Parts: sequence; C-alpha cells; structure tokens
Amino acid sequence: MILSKAFPRTLHGGQFAHLTTSPFHSQKKSLSSLPLSIKPSPSENSTGLLSWRNLQTATRALHRDGLVVIEDVIDPNTIDHLNTKLVSDARTLQSAGDASPYNYNKGNIQQDPPLTPQFFSPSVFLNPLARQVIHSILGPRSRLSFISANSAMPPTPDSPPQSQPVHSDADFAHPASPFALVVNIPLIDMTIENGSTEVWLGTHSVSSVAAQEGAHGERASGRIASKLLEERREERPPSQPTVKKGSIVLRDLRLWHAGKPNLSQDVRVMLALIHFAAWYRLMGDRNPMRVEFDEELREVLESAGGDLQVQGVFMPRAELEERYLKRGFGNSYDFDQQDRLEELFE
Repeated sequence: MILSKAFPRTLHGGQFAHLTTSPFHSQKKSLSSLPLSIKPSPSENSTGLLSWRNLQTATRALHRDGLVVIEDVIDPNTIDHLNTKLVSDARTLQSAGDASPYNYNKGNIQQDPPLTPQFFSPSVFLNPLARQVIHSILGPRSRLSFISANSAMPPTPDSPPQSQPVHSDADFAHPASPFALVVNIPLIDMTIENGSTEVWLGTHSVSSVAAQEGAHGERASGRIASKLLEERREERPPSQPTVKKGSIVLRDLRLWHAGKPNLSQDVRVMLALIHFAAWYRLMGDRNPMRVEFDEELREVLESAGGDLQVQGVFMPRAELEERYLKRGFGNSYDFDQQDRLEELFE
C-alpha cells in the first residue's frame, strides 16, 4: 500500500525532551514510511545556520531514511516568480511531444531553469541551511554539478495519468557510502493530487545496481526489480508526502523513488540540484556536468566560496537563453565515477 497521510513528521528543537522513544529507534518495524521534517526557527533562517539539534536531526534522518525535509526556508514570493517562468517553459517543452525531454513517460518532463539574474536567487540555488546539512553528510567543499527540474504535467488525451517505475537515480555501480545528495524544491505545494514523489525510505542503504533493470542511459534505466519491491513493501512501504512550497527536500541519490501522475490541472515543478562529495570523481570528458550560468552571475557564484564548489561555465545571456531548453532527459546524464575504488571494499 501507499500511505496517504499527508505531511511529514515535524520535529521542533524542544520536542526531544518529551519523547519517550527516540525518533531514530533502531527496530525496523517501528519506522514510519513518512519522512522526518525539521522547522528552523526565525533565528536559524536569518543567520543561515541550523541549531546543533536540528542539524543532528537532519543528518541522522539522512543516514537512516535517505531523505529529510526542511520546512519554510524560502520566501514564497521568490518561489512564485520562478514558478511562473518554469510553468511556461514546461508547456513549451510538452508541446514537443515525443521529442520532449521526458523521463519514463511524457507526463514527467526534465527541464532546466534559466540561470540568469532575473530568475536566480541564492536562497533557492545556494541555500545556506541546505548546504550546512549537505556538508555534514558529504564533507566540506561539495560540488554543485547539476541544476535542473522535474515537472509533473496535467494529463492530456495523448498523455494519460501514468506512474514512473520505482527506480534509483544511481543507475550504475556506485559507492555504498553517501556520495551525492539531491536538493528538491517544489515550486507549489506538492501533494498526492499533483504528483508528490513516491519515496521508499531507507532503501539508499540497500541500493545497488544489481537490484536494477535497464541499461544505464536508457529512459527506463534504474528500475527496481519487482520482487525486491514486494519484499521491501512488507518491511517499510512507500509514501507520498505532502511538502509545502518554500520547503526543501534533501534526498540521497541512491534512494528508490517514483514520479507519480499529476491529477490536477496545475503544472507541478520541482527543482533538482545535485551536490557530489569532493572526493567523488565524475567521469571527466565523458561527463558534461557543468552548469551553464549567465556571465553576470559570476561574482555572485564566486562569492559563495568556502564550503562549496560550483561546477559552472559562464556565457552571454543571449547564448544561455538559446540553449537552456535544449537539454536531454534525466537518464541521459552520466553521474558515474572514474577510477572507482570499490574493489578495495568488496
């Protein structure tokens, strides 16, 4: 079954004192299928620093569940401005039909945002609270190497409601330790009705390429074998959590998940930014993992400095605006690593 309870479990700093059982209880049967959510205080939002309690909660949730939600950290007006543009772009891409950059089915479109000053906000793309959690998991100097979005489109006669297969984005032989985190930012409230992503909490720790079907790079790669899904369902079934606009979802790249059909009449856009650990070596010349930015953003991005490496290239705005809607579908990107060391740990 898919749990239909709407919201993730939210913990505020003082709640731990009143818990008789730890939210990180080790007995698997007691684990919820809904993700844990933290709500930063106004002080944490203004300083860009989580308290030790919230940071520990988020870090432990990512290690245990492979996913955590940070609530109410981006101004809704900033989100609305970006959403208006991306919804228009999504409709343009959808009109291309079979030639659109869809993932698994034409109801789920891969699209990049235009990274120009008009649509670039550091609170969205360089959020300090998200970065603090990311570096707690991946270590310092993580690499932001991918900025895109996944748009769940309302059904049409040519594209009826359809779910993606349950899959992992790590559709290649990958490390057993955390090496990449996805920052997902919904641009409207994300609900079951409009296609909230189905998540299989805890599967990042059991994920492997041996559990998958389909060749790397195919539209349907990364599918999890049905037998394994049924076994996992008995242990910890999936859920479709509601995530409020202005919140951020952090997800381990290895986690099993599935895009679900959008049964509403609104385009549901969700940004997807991927940070890789500094030690993880993307596939060099084989891998065009460079984010294209308007050259006027160079100073903003370079000032991010310190704890983050932005893998970017800069170009004139006219060139960027001509290119940004001509990307491939999600599985056409190569997140594999060169010179893997896995044989040392077998």
